[in-house]
Amino acid sequence: MKSKKLSEEIVKTFKSNGFVLSEPEVFLDSEYIIQRSGEGFRSSMLTFENERGKVMCLRPDLTVASCLNFLQTRTNSKIYYSGQAYRRSRNKNFDFIHNQIGIEIFGSKNQAQDDLKVVSTILNSVKKIKNKKTKIKVGDVSLFKSLINSLDMPERWKLRLIRHFWRPKYFDELLKRLEKNSDIDAAKFDTDKKKFFDMKTMPQDKIIAGRKVSEILKRFNKKIKDPRSFREGKEIVRIIRSFLKINCKLSVIDKVLFNFVKNNNLKKDIFKNLQSIQNLKKLKEDVNFISNFGRDIEYYTGIVFEVFEGKKEIARGGRYDDLLKSLGAKKSIPAVGAAINLKNL
Repeated sequence: MKSKKLSEEIVKTFKSNGFVLSEPEVFLDSEYIIQRSGEGFRSSMLTFENERGKVMCLRPDLTVASCLNFLQTRTNSKIYYSGQAYRRSRNKNFDFIHNQIGIEIFGSKNQAQDDLKVVSTILNSVKKIKNKKTKIKVGDVSLFKSLINSLDMPERWKLRLIRHFWRPKYFDELLKRLEKNSDIDAAKFDTDKKKFFDMKTMPQDKIIAGRKVSEILKRFNKKIKDPRSFREGKEIVRIIRSFLKINCKLSVIDKVLFNFVKNNNLKKDIFKNLQSIQNLKKLKEDVNFISNFGRDIEYYTGIVFEVFEGKKEIARGGRYDDLLKSLGAKKSIPAVGAAINLKNL
């Protein structure tokens, strides 16, 4: 099947599930994207200057482009798109043009129901055109956050670990520092305090690296007031590493997490919000839960999933409840979506 035929078959499934066509812009304001979504996008952007000298970029991600389109038009909250995303990579064999077709639900009112809707719609679309058996792996970023927030350690460490979870190499360095109780040195701490007082004089609504000054000050305040000594780092790191090794069939996730909580003497209710993951059992597919999965895209906040065949990624997506606010919405708008990689079909 050619790409066009594949798209037509997939679109039929999308339409039958109530998704409406949206056509997001190809050219985006690169500085706006970086300010709102963080520096993570900068290295992958293909940028240029328009006739007015403004730095623009080809859309690096169709989810982000669709979010911006939704914020501007506010027409349909359940959309599908088909088009190309353009990203750079250090990998020489990496194709910078990605043909994608995907779906998004903005203003998701029923998290578990909408998460299942997106996964099942993508899966049914793939099944229509794939003869070979595909597999699914899922993770849930919110479970990691729940674990970190339940652990008895300074607030600055919680914020640090959650913020850098999407950067595995640096995250591992943080764990090594936590394990040895090697916190920031006095000079850096004094620099942070100076920044804190300097920022208090700035407009509180100003956006810096995707966050309001008021939000940054709130974090600084917690960091400054936290106790400097902390002796339980080694045990905390052991628990975190143990959690990140969880890899099991979705059908036994309840039991595995229960044993993890029990064996580590944790509070019984730290993983109380399992509804979305448990709801995916209705797929009756070969699904693996991997606690360490979904760390490569910063904006995910809940479930993350991938449909694959062998080593080829067929489709990927997840929940991102904070992205629309970071892109300019006045408040958080729950959302979930996924895209199919047409090249690998």
